[in-house]
Amino acid sequence: MKAVVLAGGKGARLAPYTKILPKPLMPIGDMPILEVLLRQMKRAGINEVIITVGHLAKLLCAFFQDGERLGLKIHYSFEDHPLGTAGPLSLVGGLEDTFLVSNGDVLTTLNFQSLVDYHRNQGAILTIASHVRHVRIDFGVIRTNLNNEIVGYIEKPTNELLVSMGVYVFEPRVLAYIGYNEYLDLPDLVLKLIEAGERVQTYPYEGYWMDLGRVDDYEHAAQDFETMKDQFLGEEVCENEVPVQVISQF
Repeated sequence: MKAVVLAGGKGARLAPYTKILPKPLMPIGDMPILEVLLRQMKRAGINEVIITVGHLAKLLCAFFQDGERLGLKIHYSFEDHPLGTAGPLSLVGGLEDTFLVSNGDVLTTLNFQSLVDYHRNQGAILTIASHVRHVRIDFGVIRTNLNNEIVGYIEKPTNELLVSMGVYVFEPRVLAYIGYNEYLDLPDLVLKLIEAGERVQTYPYEGYWMDLGRVDDYEHAAQDFETMKDQFLGEEVCENEVPVQVISQF
């Protein structure tokens, strides 16, 4: 099975760190977050990964190379201009069967094989892994009527939202809805699919998930990784692994 990892973004919310390092190479414990993700994909039976790259692409290519160290076949798809979160799929060839798509900065204990099995059983064109996120509003929220009279006041409420985990399963026919080399974000693709009468499914997940897009979330995830490493990797990582050497052509 193939997977596509979206790793072409600039990671603006993690600046200034991502000015010199692509977000998927940000360290989480003793390895980059993308390496954690790739190891999980390998355990789920994925044997080929296409990484879409743009910002600081040479560093990503130099670090992961052809994937042999991780037991994977890794290829790279280059964006010469930003294509959003769905547009990069238009440049990836060979997606002829069900395939997994993931952002390159996700830390989760989600079982990818279970997600794929669920997707196939549901018969959807696209399945989005989802997670309940509690978002606290750090202000007193006022409710008013049409006369600006206060009818309610809630101090620092917490909203419960079902959010995308940045992990998806696609059927190849979804590519017909994505213009070649054109900018398109996942939310807009989902709306196009729904409007066309396609079935889009969600896979609710209650386990651990963290998006590393913000500094506080990144720091939190790094701490969690140290105490939950066996849950993320499912195996011990050899402390004496030979370090990756940057190859000269990059």
